[in-house]
Amino acid sequence: MAIQWYPGHMHKAQKEIAEVMPQMDLIIEVLDARIPYSSSNPMITKLRGDKPVIKVLNKRDLADPLLTARWVDYLEQETGVRALPLTTQQPSEIKTIIELCRKLVPHRDQAGKNIRAMIMGIPNVGKSTTINILADRIIAKTGNEPAVTKAQQRINLQNGVVLTDTPGMLWPKVENENSGYRLAVTGAVKDTAMESDDVGMYAADYLLLAYPEQLKQRYQLSELPETGWDLLEMIGRKRGCLRSGGKVEMNKAADLLLHEVRAGTLGKITMETPDMVIDEEALIAKRLAEKAAKDAQRKAKFKGRR
Repeated sequence: MAIQWYPGHMHKAQKEIAEVMPQMDLIIEVLDARIPYSSSNPMITKLRGDKPVIKVLNKRDLADPLLTARWVDYLEQETGVRALPLTTQQPSEIKTIIELCRKLVPHRDQAGKNIRAMIMGIPNVGKSTTINILADRIIAKTGNEPAVTKAQQRINLQNGVVLTDTPGMLWPKVENENSGYRLAVTGAVKDTAMESDDVGMYAADYLLLAYPEQLKQRYQLSELPETGWDLLEMIGRKRGCLRSGGKVEMNKAADLLLHEVRAGTLGKITMETPDMVIDEEALIAKRLAEKAAKDAQRKAKFKGRR
């Protein structure tokens, strides 16, 4: 599913981040622990150079703990990356980010200089709440709607760390279609940006394979159907999402499922695994290579005609 939501302030923020990145000592990237790959902005890899990165796996209380542990191991295979599973529900956990900042750039700390950290994250991942906990005061505006932060700001935490906050940003094109769906399932994009029944069916298909017992328990189902569409219909009937004539209103059933996934009512769920994204990246690379080859052929033919 192609994400078409890329507000103007995000384009402006991307240019500003590229300009100030050389001044930073390290990057703090806040991710959604349920989608660590899909919630990671590829722009950071391109811009950070050899700067250390702390990947905060926020909302760990909503994610599958076994898969979170696998994601930590996977992410830390990259040089200079440390992964921290945290939740803003436990402020003491958030405070450990500062300790790790000092360990990753000890030369700044030992010289008595402020550590300059840029904090980044996609919309609705909990970045603003994380900042407020670190600062012990309300600095960043928070909300359930994505894209609350609109402009860059500097925040002196008064503990040797100065944060540069950035707007929650998506990127112009999400190459991985599955990532687009996962971003939608977890609420990283506004609900008006996609069809809820389409996103709900994607979530239902995945949950049937990955978390069948949790579906049975939550919706009191003795048996599960084979397809996500049929699952949405069963949930709709169970929960009374019916039109006149007894027909299930699929949008309402999808909205119900998505709400329960996002709120954790369905249980601790992770929507992707390292093995899944390795396979998906290989397919994307193959597709892009084929597209580049076709484009080159078209250009060669056009030049030949001239």
